[in-house]
Amino acid sequence: MTSGQRLRVGIAGYGAIGRSLAAALHAGIPGLALAAIASRDEARVRASLPAGAAPAIVPVADLPRHAELIVECAPAAVLVSIAVPALEAGRVLVVLSCGALLDNEHLIGLAKEHGGRILVPTGALLGLDAVLAAAEGKIASVQMTSRKPPAGLLGAPYLVEHAIDIASITEPMRVFEGSAREAARGFPANVNVAVALSLAGIGPDRTRIAIWADPTIKRNTHLIEVESDAARFSMRIEGVPSENPRTGKITAQSVVALLRKLRAPLAVGT
Repeated sequence: MTSGQRLRVGIAGYGAIGRSLAAALHAGIPGLALAAIASRDEARVRASLPAGAAPAIVPVADLPRHAELIVECAPAAVLVSIAVPALEAGRVLVVLSCGALLDNEHLIGLAKEHGGRILVPTGALLGLDAVLAAAEGKIASVQMTSRKPPAGLLGAPYLVEHAIDIASITEPMRVFEGSAREAARGFPANVNVAVALSLAGIGPDRTRIAIWADPTIKRNTHLIEVESDAARFSMRIEGVPSENPRTGKITAQSVVALLRKLRAPLAVGT
């Protein structure tokens, strides 16, 4: 691909994030073009596309034929079905369900074998550049505390398995405390931010996370505390939920920012 050619982008999954991303690409991101969307329901996708957009609507396995870069915006359970054909074709894969990478580390080897790449966007996390920089030295500890309105946690496997009822709570309740790896398995739709943090820093087994169901808040709130030989820092973010209460609006914007950076003549940040 020459510098003058536009990078074709495919979207796997067309929920809140996929629709937001399609709108941004159609509105125009320099050097990129919306080429395809993977969905089993073409009529539903066509009905909600931005006016004038005409990407190919194809099965997941066909996305690599239409796009050099594929963005996964789907439930964690289907990551492998999206990732394998993309990476075997040597494509760049942007993974939002990064928690699922912890149980599918073979995908990293697949990318290496076929010349593909896996990119994990910052998502609803701030300060990831600082964590990456600190990891070049020695990080002693990383602690993350997430607070979400109960609606954003309902149905999480960990809550179901342990019969934790949060539907009618009136006060904040800590529902989990453990490693990022354990959190990813128990809350696959909720803690991709913690996994991204762990991958940038000291890994999913040493990164600690506490999760609270908090009926007193309306925003997804994350507090990150890092102790390293280069710096001690803490970061707090309160994200506005998207139409999907499990996901913040800033997550989609983070993907758009990543895509802009890929072809930008000036890129800011690590």
